Amino acid sequence: MEIRPILSALLRSKTGPILVALQVALSLAILANAAHIVNERRAVAARPSGLSDEHAAFYITVRNLANDTPEQQLANIKRQTAVLRTVGGVKSVANVSQMPLSRNGSNSSVAVDPRQDKPSATASTYVSGDSLVQTFGLKLVEGRDFLPPELLDVNGETTSDPPPQVILTKPLADKLWPNQSAIGKTMYFGTGKDARGTQVVGVVEALMSAHGEVGERGDHSVIIPARLYGSEPVILYAIRTEPGQRDRVMKEAEDALRKSSATPMITKMKTVDEDRKDRYRADVALQWMLVTVSVLLLLITASGIVGMASLWVTQRRKQIGVRRALGAKKTDILRYFIAENFMITSAGVFGGVALGLALNQLLVSKLEMARLPAGYLVFGALGFWLLGVLAAYGPAWRAASISPATATRSV
Repeated sequence: MEIRPILSALLRSKTGPILVALQVALSLAILANAAHIVNERRAVAARPSGLSDEHAAFYITVRNLANDTPEQQLANIKRQTAVLRTVGGVKSVANVSQMPLSRNGSNSSVAVDPRQDKPSATASTYVSGDSLVQTFGLKLVEGRDFLPPELLDVNGETTSDPPPQVILTKPLADKLWPNQSAIGKTMYFGTGKDARGTQVVGVVEALMSAHGEVGERGDHSVIIPARLYGSEPVILYAIRTEPGQRDRVMKEAEDALRKSSATPMITKMKTVDEDRKDRYRADVALQWMLVTVSVLLLLITASGIVGMASLWVTQRRKQIGVRRALGAKKTDILRYFIAENFMITSAGVFGGVALGLALNQLLVSKLEMARLPAGYLVFGALGFWLLGVLAAYGPAWRAASISPATATRSV
């Protein structure tokens, strides 16, 4: 098929083709970046917390209304931990300072040398006098869990020095000591003269931070073996249950705590599933919004191609009839209109690739987003080429079906 007649026809009526090409270019640029953002948000929302079974985990916070001394508070923590372990269906209990994805916790700057001007990383600090490896079901990749003598009772009002051993997550260990084993190394909380050193005895595969930050910081966590008392009015207990027993255990655990206490208390329970849902609520909403916008853009673009092709068929009705009368076959007319729309779509696709890269560069510079992989533009281009052919096929088929006698009646 001759390309020159098609170009000549398009140049005689430039407004329609230019508008369709611009529509394709804008749609491709937006859709490629939207798909990239959706996949990024999905990957972020699906990040493992490190817990072996999030569906079987929950936590309960307890505020005793009695004005207890630090020693009484420590006794209550030990007693309440023991009570929770007696509830049927409970696999493990730990008194802990914070929970993954709860958006309520503390961080600490860490370093490999106290003489550093700046810390090496910021780590989410989990403080527990029980084994979080057991309660969270964490996977040890190096070293060991804390030994019973290493799980200390620490009065937060009088002691600020960390215990002599800690466990790190692998991303944090790799950040501090790249291509080295962290076991036996000394890590410092803070820098300068106030830095406090502690030895790494274990490395777990993953334990997400309390705030679930996007990026490497969300995977940087440290476990400190201390049962804190005296400084916190609210005590938090993490509980892992047998599969399928969580909801029942939640009710029985609260009842058991209330029955075991001679003084009134305020309790609050929440599951890890609920924390994950709350943490990524905005990300999920963004995903649905972008998917909706993408679908609408596709529909609008397809409608524009169909509308323009239909208009051209109506305007060229007599020309089509003359060509048919001169011997042109239906397939010739069909190929002509398909080729014409393919050329317009191609112009839009090439413009969309350039515009998509420019838009991504803007997002990278202003919002610190990741660069757009070439695959999104390649598959987007193929998709719009296919969309252009399919959208133009109906009008092109109607053009090919025009009867020469009917089209040339008034010629």
